Amino acid sequence: MTKPPLTLYLAAPRGFCAGVDRAIKIVEMALRKWGAPVYVRHEIVHNRYVVEDLRAKGAVFVEELEECPTDRPVIFSAHGVPKAVPAEAARRDMIHVDATCPLVSKVHIEAERHHQNGRQMVMIGHAGHPETIGTMGQLPAGEVLLVETPADVAGLKVRDPEKLAFITQTTLSVDDTAEIVAALKARFPTIVGPHKEDICYATTNRQAAVKVIAPKADAMLVIGAPNSSNSRRLVEVATAAGCGYCQLVQRATDIDWRALQGIGTLGLTAGASAPEVLIDEVVEAVRARFDVTLETVETAQENVEFKVPRVLRDSAPT
Repeated sequence: MTKPPLTLYLAAPRGFCAGVDRAIKIVEMALRKWGAPVYVRHEIVHNRYVVEDLRAKGAVFVEELEECPTDRPVIFSAHGVPKAVPAEAARRDMIHVDATCPLVSKVHIEAERHHQNGRQMVMIGHAGHPETIGTMGQLPAGEVLLVETPADVAGLKVRDPEKLAFITQTTLSVDDTAEIVAALKARFPTIVGPHKEDICYATTNRQAAVKVIAPKADAMLVIGAPNSSNSRRLVEVATAAGCGYCQLVQRATDIDWRALQGIGTLGLTAGASAPEVLIDEVVEAVRARFDVTLETVETAQENVEFKVPRVLRDSAPT
């Protein structure tokens, strides 16, 4: 039977960012240095395929430090952790390695600097997300106020409106965050922002590519986990940019093919925690059902690389 024609727009950049790549390397290098098991507090990144692959190699994923034995190394996830977590690991005399993305650590440093200068922080982020919990946990309780929407800004109760600064979660929608920042500046004209945008380069670049593809795609697939903030934002950005139908899928087996019947164009991207193997898998699944013309839509080039902690670099095989 003749397969229907389909133009597949493949976003570039897509998939792994430098922070995710670094975090995964940290777990793999820790396993080589100390052997299995190595414990990881929280999912190292939000992707089931990655987590299961590392679990098969000897990583044990836990939610809290109390679940880790004191005689085995523990790694903190790419999302960052409250200050109390490494402090407790040190108190228990545990080997611990911090895999926090350096761009998240930058936000932590900003928050600490503003706190030292007497400013109360407003964080734009999603309640309950590990990155938000980790960032708010850098300062004493009450020193970081969380807002999720422009409406939240109106209800803020601050200590001193002249002594405020704001920071953001690194994986937010660029456009939604701009609206919240505008609301903050309208209510608190002297509020201080970051020297450089907190939303990370990878989040920004992936959203920019989706904005180009979405208006010309009948449907769009975003590869990513349901608990991945940056992946969920890609779905929202695609919808806002004019794509009539968008699916978030973890891998090819999750695709609802019935919803894609009759389309002539399909966009494809992946969140920053999704490996290229899953993208290849989806492309092959689409080819099995359509006569595909593949077009790569490149809106930026990325060459960022972050070093792993010295304790692991020193032990790397030559």
